[in-house]
Amino acid sequence: MAAPLLFSHVALSCADPARTEQFYSQYFGFHRARTIPLGEGNEIVFLKNSRSVYLELFRADAPQPAGLPRAEGDGPHYVGIRHLAFQVESVDATLATLGDTADVTLGPLDFDAFIPGWRTVWVRDPDGNIVEISQGYTDQV
Repeated sequence: MAAPLLFSHVALSCADPARTEQFYSQYFGFHRARTIPLGEGNEIVFLKNSRSVYLELFRADAPQPAGLPRAEGDGPHYVGIRHLAFQVESVDATLATLGDTADVTLGPLDFDAFIPGWRTVWVRDPDGNIVEISQGYTDQV
């Protein structure tokens, strides 16, 4: 039997990688794990959190395509990545920490009908990607 595969990372194209790095470091516990210089002052930045989740940040080399709608609510409903998600102790405390940085797109919503104590809010990161912030989720099995 082959060894199990481990999830590696999510790569994000960023208008300002330093601003995106600050956002995920300040509010979601990431820290710089490695940089890879690409020349001309450009680099790839790997961020890691305490659970060994990585984000790979690239400087975007093209604007968002014209006509692509801005992500709203819980993220785009067309094929692609809908949102990134993080579990926190308290949605309300995390929103308070985010302060004016919290660009809420949906919620907070309570999902007690599915899982008692499950609460979620969706916000935009500096590049407009939707980030889900949840508390109280538990697996079914």
